[in-house]
Amino acid sequence: MNILAIDLGKFNSMCCFYDTDTQKYRFQAVATTRPYLTAVFKNHKIDLVVMEACGPSGWISDLCQTIGLKTLVCSTNDEAWRWKNVKRKTDKDDALKLARMAMMRQLTSVHMPKHQVREHRSLIKYRKTLVGRVNRTKNLIRGLLANRGIEIDKGQRAWYTGRQLINSYRRPLAECSPTELWRGQLDVELTHLDSLAQQLADVERRLEGIAKDDQCIRRVQTIPGVGRRTAEAIVTALDDVDRFDNARQVSAYIGLVPRQYQSGETDRNGRITKRGSRLLRTLLLECAWMSLRYNEWSRTTYDRIHGGQQTRKKKAAIALARKIAVVAWSMLKHKTDWDPQRAGIAAEETVEEDSPSNTDQGRCDRGSHTDASSIGQVAENSMTS
Repeated sequence: MNILAIDLGKFNSMCCFYDTDTQKYRFQAVATTRPYLTAVFKNHKIDLVVMEACGPSGWISDLCQTIGLKTLVCSTNDEAWRWKNVKRKTDKDDALKLARMAMMRQLTSVHMPKHQVREHRSLIKYRKTLVGRVNRTKNLIRGLLANRGIEIDKGQRAWYTGRQLINSYRRPLAECSPTELWRGQLDVELTHLDSLAQQLADVERRLEGIAKDDQCIRRVQTIPGVGRRTAEAIVTALDDVDRFDNARQVSAYIGLVPRQYQSGETDRNGRITKRGSRLLRTLLLECAWMSLRYNEWSRTTYDRIHGGQQTRKKKAAIALARKIAVVAWSMLKHKTDWDPQRAGIAAEETVEEDSPSNTDQGRCDRGSHTDASSIGQVAENSMTS
């Protein structure tokens, strides 16, 4: 069997051609470009292409499938990938170890989403990037005015009803006197802010159009407290829901399960692992807090978990966020809309016990069927502020 192990880099990569029968290998440095790798794949006899999960692995995996090559994309977080106390670490060593571990079948293959799903994920993350740029620009404008003793409205009012006041201080930089150069900076930043706002609006319209045509996103939005932004993050993160056998795998995939340390008589749970999408965990937690106002099932579950203890409220919110993700996965897997009674059954298939008494009866009351889209939009306003 001929294995091609690739230690990927942004511009250059190291290939290791490994023959499992003779245990012989050779290395070749290649450029991480589509034409170069296409020539490498076609000019060599390859039975398996092994690579680590990173930025270029998506399009390289697509390229291998187009040519007809079997691929194995592995996660560097896997236990088999972790080695310590090495005397030397080079690209050649990494590629060789990758080939040998693939031969011994010590690598676990990770799910590689389709090209369309990856593009959708990328646009969702880019929206978050634009929101961050907008917030930084607003903070810079507030700093310019505050350093001159100028007071403007607080919160969002400054950028709507209070925008006229801010515009009154701007002036083209070429027309500013040496003592009023800050007005030119303000003009540049306001122009930049308007441009960013327009770009963000274009991204939002495109994402909204995709969501309207996606039945899975619309189904997740039927959960009271879950809006479009959270629904699309859940759907794109989970992708193929059939790859998860149970709710425990879903919880671990999004990083909302506690770390565990067990040795002898010691069995201790720590903080959550925080693996997977950070953006998804953020949105789920936002929805967990907001759903307490509108979703009776969420309120009942939250109250039961924290049991009236002030120190457990944040833990209860995280547990509720995990339960919402599990319920969404169950709805997608069984192709059903929101049902508060079925939600209790799906949410209890979890990796830890949440209630203070370490018992979870899985009971829940019938939740409110308030318009989920409008509620979810309220829950996510903080993501754009």
